[in-house]
Amino acid sequence: MAQGMKRLGMPVAAFFGVALIGLIATSWLLNRDALRQAVEAQIRAVTGLDLVVKGPIEVSVFPGSYVSFHDVGLKGGATSDPALSVDVLTANLRLLPLLLRRFEISDVMMLRPHISVVRDANGESNWTPFIDTIARTMKPGAENQVSFSEIRIQDGVLAYEDAANRVSEKLGDIDLSLAWPSISRSFAATGQFDWRGERVDGSVSISDFVAALSGDRSGLKARLASAPLKLAFDGTVANRTSMMMEGTMTVDSPSLRNALRWAGQPPPGTGGFGRFALKARANLVGSSIALTNVNVELDGNVAEGVMTYANTGRQTLQATLAAGNLDFTPYISTFRLLASGARDWNRQLFDLNALNTTDLDMRLSAAKVTVGSSKLGRTAFGANLRSGALALSVGEAQMYGGIARGSFGISRSDAVADVKAQFQFIDVDLQACASELFGVTKLSGRGNLNVSLVASGASPFGLAQSLDGTATLTGHDGAIAGFNAEQLLKRLERRPLSGAGNFRSGSTPYDKLTIAVKFSDGIATAEDIRVEGPAARLTLTGTASVPAREYDMKGIASLVSAPNAASSFELPFVVQGPWDDPLIFPDPESLIRRSPGAAPLLDAVKDRKTRDAVRSVLERFTGGGTKPAAAPEAAAPAPAASAPAEAPKAN
Repeated sequence: MAQGMKRLGMPVAAFFGVALIGLIATSWLLNRDALRQAVEAQIRAVTGLDLVVKGPIEVSVFPGSYVSFHDVGLKGGATSDPALSVDVLTANLRLLPLLLRRFEISDVMMLRPHISVVRDANGESNWTPFIDTIARTMKPGAENQVSFSEIRIQDGVLAYEDAANRVSEKLGDIDLSLAWPSISRSFAATGQFDWRGERVDGSVSISDFVAALSGDRSGLKARLASAPLKLAFDGTVANRTSMMMEGTMTVDSPSLRNALRWAGQPPPGTGGFGRFALKARANLVGSSIALTNVNVELDGNVAEGVMTYANTGRQTLQATLAAGNLDFTPYISTFRLLASGARDWNRQLFDLNALNTTDLDMRLSAAKVTVGSSKLGRTAFGANLRSGALALSVGEAQMYGGIARGSFGISRSDAVADVKAQFQFIDVDLQACASELFGVTKLSGRGNLNVSLVASGASPFGLAQSLDGTATLTGHDGAIAGFNAEQLLKRLERRPLSGAGNFRSGSTPYDKLTIAVKFSDGIATAEDIRVEGPAARLTLTGTASVPAREYDMKGIASLVSAPNAASSFELPFVVQGPWDDPLIFPDPESLIRRSPGAAPLLDAVKDRKTRDAVRSVLERFTGGGTKPAAAPEAAAPAPAASAPAEAPKAN
């Protein structure tokens, strides 16, 4: 066997020796000008671009077979600017044809290319000749069929200009490998590039490259992966009159807010838009894409349905989605009506720029919805944003233990927000409803609420100052916390000046509650406020300031022994102070007049100053006053008061 291997090795070594001698001889005898011209002709035949060489040309046959062109430009015949300029373009040659004095390029390597892609207003590109030529030369049966097995790009730069859509983009540090072997109809590209400060890994695979170049349908697989966003598509592509793609699309991002910002889209608001994932059946036609069988996840909210997106000069998004549980808290967490840690309205100016970026038409339904501390049951609502005007409509929502319907609209006028709201709450828990909507915590029971409001302002405080509209409330089987009207009236009926005690404890139960309020420039005027309980009735008049969040109201409390019986005792009272903790106290003059001993005293004091001083002293004893008079003023009328008190004794 050893002798056989030795006998076989001798011819093989001789063959390689002859081949080596042939290569060396070929390198000496080769016509380098003819080689350079042949390479230029093949590049022109494949790309459809003219090769313009400004620098030196390097030709090597052994040990490496290649031709290197320095400072090269490639451009179409009708264009003045080069579509492609390369610092060094190297064409590697096939070895066997070279031994037969035929010059065929196996692959091309471009070092530091500068690629310019320009689309005019009609959609035509300066790379159209390249695409047409590739499609023509790669068709089966084409004459002089020429193809490169691979084109490698290293440290390249691509500049894209679209005059029709006013788009200008730049990709840097491009390292790509483009392969379409002549024995296969497929095409593949893999590599990396920099875009807007992020490194992007990408790959594209086309099953029928010739069909894709001709605009016919072909299979397409594409993948882009970067830190802000990952995108994948698996389907088909065609480009007869416009780009058409159909297949499965998946998108994944750890932060949709960062991904939108990276893509040049201003993210809406300042909260939410974190973890995002989408998988759907996509159908793209031109600049519009329709998504079916959508499964989308955003900030832990998962929904299914259909979506469409179009970008025809203005972005438009339409969607119909259904979800199980939705949490809108991240999107409203930065929006506060009240200043943090204070009773005053928030004076921070609105940021309304997000209303002008996109048109939106969305229908959304969910089994459960969470908005801050509010918990909603089954809810169906819609959102429409067009030309800077946002309209929200709630078809029906299970809210506060009842049903809520209504609409909310906001439009932008410079930096001012014009707001219009109409809501109807049916058979809701009044304690939860009044607390969350108006900051009133003293009311309980169940009832119906109708609200119709309009306002205009640059901040929540500005909206409160300009508030106009109406609100009506009808309640039943509840209570008003803060005072017990029945106990208070019975005590004051027996002893008006015995001391009021603690007026701000207990609660007043009611069978029926009626409230009708009209708003004008931030002032709420009571048109009809009645509280009807089993043993007491209350009526109120006056105003409440929405900007100051304070009451200034008067009322009459009545004791009743039967539902339709006349009142046995009536007492005026006053409600003043902040909404969340108002002062409620009886009118001191009415208490004085109901006292057999003090009523003649008050009538005897004719002087206004003296009468006010006397009333101030009495208010100290009754507990009804909020501002006690000074000691000198209180002591001065004492002698004058004693004279009328002794006058009856003389009689």
